[in-house]
Amino acid sequence: MQLDLNLLTALEALLEEGSVTGAAARTHVTAPAMSRSLGRIRKATGDQILVRSGHAMVPTAYALAVQAQVHDLVRQAREVLSPEREVDLGTLERVFTVRWHDALADACGPALLSSVHRQAPGVRIRLVAESSSDTPDLRRGDVDLESSTDAPTAPGVRHRRIGEDRLVVAVRPGHPLAREPLTTELYAAAEHVTVSRRGRLRDPVDDVLAALAQQRTVVAAAPTTATALALVHTGDLVLTVPEATTRAARRQLGLLALPVPFGMPPIPLHLTWHQRHDNDRAHAWLREQAEAALHTLFAPSTGAEQGS
Repeated sequence: MQLDLNLLTALEALLEEGSVTGAAARTHVTAPAMSRSLGRIRKATGDQILVRSGHAMVPTAYALAVQAQVHDLVRQAREVLSPEREVDLGTLERVFTVRWHDALADACGPALLSSVHRQAPGVRIRLVAESSSDTPDLRRGDVDLESSTDAPTAPGVRHRRIGEDRLVVAVRPGHPLAREPLTTELYAAAEHVTVSRRGRLRDPVDDVLAALAQQRTVVAAAPTTATALALVHTGDLVLTVPEATTRAARRQLGLLALPVPFGMPPIPLHLTWHQRHDNDRAHAWLREQAEAALHTLFAPSTGAEQGS
């Protein structure tokens, strides 16, 4: 079957105008030409599309059922075939999937959603959790934008370095570690919780401690930073977390931030996407909004944080 995309344009006009004459004027063709297009549409679909009711033409049940789909197909075809790549944020309708670490989503998700909704109310954002396995979602197109602490090496994946964070030790007020200057020995002797979506009881901190001939006791692994912070808030567990990313969440719980008593490398933050979106103006706009939201993490903190 040979497809004529012009029939989709004619069908859209017929459904929205409700008459052959109106559809002809809208698409700048003659009424007989539009009438012939309606005949071809009826033959292709096996449906009358428009039927007479008194002095007016009304759409059939089938026509009403496919009207939204026809509108989307015509819009998509115009986007594909048009050399104009500017995006009208006021009319943009699109769903973006953003996969960020849970602490990053907590810290920057509200600012991102607010900015996006203010400028493009038709855009929807899916903030999804990190996967429990390493999957090429960017390359498959399942994810539009992702965060990473490592610069990506996969072919076709772009990245932009946003900034870098540092680790701090989160404890509740009154915790024994907060009563005196924190040393590596005191840190190692405490009971710790890690954040791992895979339930790992070890992270890079343990490697650094091992090089210092020290070993800590990790008694629990939490699937999210929010869960780990809640465990710290209600007991004597210790959590080592990125300072900027968790700043707001720690303040909400009234937790203290102590300096890590041994050298730990900074934690870079990268924004990553697939190269297929390089010339996608809507995606470029989304990246700008995400960068702006993420940059707020590294702005100078207002007010001294207790214990830091």
